[in-house]
Amino acid sequence: MANLKLSHIYKVYENGHKAVNDFCIDIADQEFIVFVGPSGCGKSTTLRMIAGLETITAGDLFIGDTLVNDMEPKDRDIAMVFQSYALYPHMTVYENMAFGLRNRKMPEEEIKKRVLKAAKMLDIEEYLDRQPKAMSGGQRQRVALGRALVRDPKVFLLDEPLSNLDAKLRAAMRTEITALHKSLKTTFIYVTHDQVEAMTMGTRIVVMKLGYVQQIDTPMNLYNEPYNKFVAGFIGSPQMNFFDVTLKREGDTVTVRFVNGDEVKLPYEKVCKIHEEYLRGDRTVTFGIRPEHVSLNKEGNGLKLIVTNVERLGNETIVYGKLGDALGEFTLKDEGKNIVIKVVDRDDINPDDIVYAVPNPEKVHFFDAVTEITLMNKIPLFNTIHAKVAGDKMELQGHSVALPEAYKKVITGKEITLEIPPFAIVEGKDFELKVSRIEKVDDKNLAYLENGDSYLFALVSDEVKAGDIYHFALANEKINLYENGKEILPAVNDEETMLGTFSKTEVKENGDRVLHFFYNIGDYTIETAPENGYKINSIDGNNCYKYDYKYAVNRDNIRIVGEGEPGLAGEVVGYVNYGNIRFAQVKAAGEQLLIRVSDDFKADKVRLAFDAKDVSVYSTRIDMKLC
Repeated sequence: MANLKLSHIYKVYENGHKAVNDFCIDIADQEFIVFVGPSGCGKSTTLRMIAGLETITAGDLFIGDTLVNDMEPKDRDIAMVFQSYALYPHMTVYENMAFGLRNRKMPEEEIKKRVLKAAKMLDIEEYLDRQPKAMSGGQRQRVALGRALVRDPKVFLLDEPLSNLDAKLRAAMRTEITALHKSLKTTFIYVTHDQVEAMTMGTRIVVMKLGYVQQIDTPMNLYNEPYNKFVAGFIGSPQMNFFDVTLKREGDTVTVRFVNGDEVKLPYEKVCKIHEEYLRGDRTVTFGIRPEHVSLNKEGNGLKLIVTNVERLGNETIVYGKLGDALGEFTLKDEGKNIVIKVVDRDDINPDDIVYAVPNPEKVHFFDAVTEITLMNKIPLFNTIHAKVAGDKMELQGHSVALPEAYKKVITGKEITLEIPPFAIVEGKDFELKVSRIEKVDDKNLAYLENGDSYLFALVSDEVKAGDIYHFALANEKINLYENGKEILPAVNDEETMLGTFSKTEVKENGDRVLHFFYNIGDYTIETAPENGYKINSIDGNNCYKYDYKYAVNRDNIRIVGEGEPGLAGEVVGYVNYGNIRFAQVKAAGEQLLIRVSDDFKADKVRLAFDAKDVSVYSTRIDMKLC
């Protein structure tokens, strides 16, 4: 039994192709994790890296508490089931299942016990004397599972094991593998391109595209709350319908206008997490609705469409249509006009009928037309507040508060816009709003603060309840500031990055050759852990001592040290005061850094220090975290 941790895993081939990019996941003991995505997305490559059949370019792979990057496959205590079964054709079923155990020099009596137990569990006892060629595909797949099962591994890896089976047998084998997982109570990692397998088998699903993880979540969360258009379209069958629309808010109603002129009305409450800039009617967004979340009627209510085809499947009917009432030139890929609808108990709909589609307002999705990311994040990315500037004061939310010095330096007019993430609304005394409701999002509390005819979204403690008057202030340094639509002051991020080099020294210690590795940033040299040094050297070879690297340090881990102490020399060129926090602008290592200081701090020169364990190292040649 084992948990797994994949931390910033990359696979880069010699030609520079990145097959897997920054893959991170913590897999709990006994989970059933499914990697899903189209061909070439990197799912099988990731599985093979876990198995040790592919080398890891960068990142750390832990099985239990053991780092296994350089461990041989046979020593990782995993078992893998391949798509092609990979059975020895000249051996019997018994011999195939026993082969790996015999290689481990296990006593024959124990081998027999394990093989018979696995054969009974998989219902292949009567086939133990047969050769694979005398068996069906489903039976051979059971043998492949049995060969993995007898090893009693910590982790089962299954690489598209059902892709060679027919539809009926795949459905049966899905049930058997799920039951096997529950029986064994061990960790399964399963690769498939079939989203039905993913939805029906996994406790969590990893959706991948072009080597990048798109979303990791439970099956129902992926279905109900897709992070982007790709996930929304990949999960669900038939896939989600997508249309270009505009959104116009008028009071408590939002009008969704389609390209053919049809409109759908939605209550503002259903889409209140969508930012106001998308609700003005002048910006195209992507509207998504699943086929099963659309109802049909023959009256003039809803989206008008002409039926192009009908598939009657017995228990359900799939209706294909095109928006409008004229068929015209029909193209299946015309995403902006075609619609697919799944209905039950309807045998009165036929090709060429004109009908009306009504989307369920509880099940609508909206995506940015360019980034394709959802506009209805579980936690909105930011709130927007418009403020007036009067002298040294900023008037917003019916209150007048002191204008931070950092804002004064960049503001030129009388009106500004603040883009405020929910986490930048903190407990304080500057403002107060009533809490309309609290929504639990994962382990966080999202408060809807009544703000006129809309909401401010804030993350609050467990003590805050619906109906409370919430008193708060703003973390000014976490806010993006705009004037006339142009960003004039970005939020302060959490990290500072600096360029530097990497080096080593070789010394003799107790007669042994010992290597020490160092990060070199400006005039500051920090010794790093040997494992980091060997990791960088293994990725870039001896060229690592010639390359520049990007070193990133969390701002809170950078400290000012006394003269004469080891550190990075810097010149103080100014200060930035946000009211709630003050930074010194320090020029060091060719960069201008923001270093948190006290209100009374004054200096012309400083030395900055941080620990090697707090430094993240990135390649400057390939977008990749090394350690």
